[in-house]
Amino acid sequence: MGRPRKFDETSALTAVMNTFWQRGYEATTTRDLAESTGMGLSSLSNAFGDKRQLYLRALRRYYETNTAVQVELLGRPGPVKDRLRNLMTQAIDLDLADPPSLGCLVINASIEMANTDAEVAQEVRRHFTTVERAVHAVVADGQRTGEITRDRTAMALTHHVLTSYYGLRVLARVQPDRAALLDVVDTMLAKL
Repeated sequence: MGRPRKFDETSALTAVMNTFWQRGYEATTTRDLAESTGMGLSSLSNAFGDKRQLYLRALRRYYETNTAVQVELLGRPGPVKDRLRNLMTQAIDLDLADPPSLGCLVINASIEMANTDAEVAQEVRRHFTTVERAVHAVVADGQRTGEITRDRTAMALTHHVLTSYYGLRVLARVQPDRAALLDVVDTMLAKL
């Protein structure tokens, strides 16, 4: 009997996440996932389960990495509008990098799978809820300090910020014009 092959679970999950991110759920095969991780098909299945389970794990990995970065950017010290601008310009810079990013995995998942798979929808909601709470905390802080208008509730302004943020992520895929995307950011911030 051969020795079990050792692998780095974090690296394997990152490779799985990137493969789904690049191709989407439907277009990704288990062979693609095995190739991206350097694991055999049976080893991959034994370690992580079927394709759907791998997808859920990939969404969780995205949450641990990319969602955590978004929350960290918002939690930094500094003026509130600067923190919101940093969140948005970081996304623009990622989306317009060379080579361009693959957008937001969670947005992709929400479009491709969330309306047909309850567990995927749950992972997508967890991401959106976490970012919403972080944005809400920043907006509420800005209202307390007078940096943000009190003409609307903190939650209404949070929804405005999030609509602009996620809209930018989609728009960047079809209109990779940094100046136009920054206009969206400036307009949104001016309304706060």
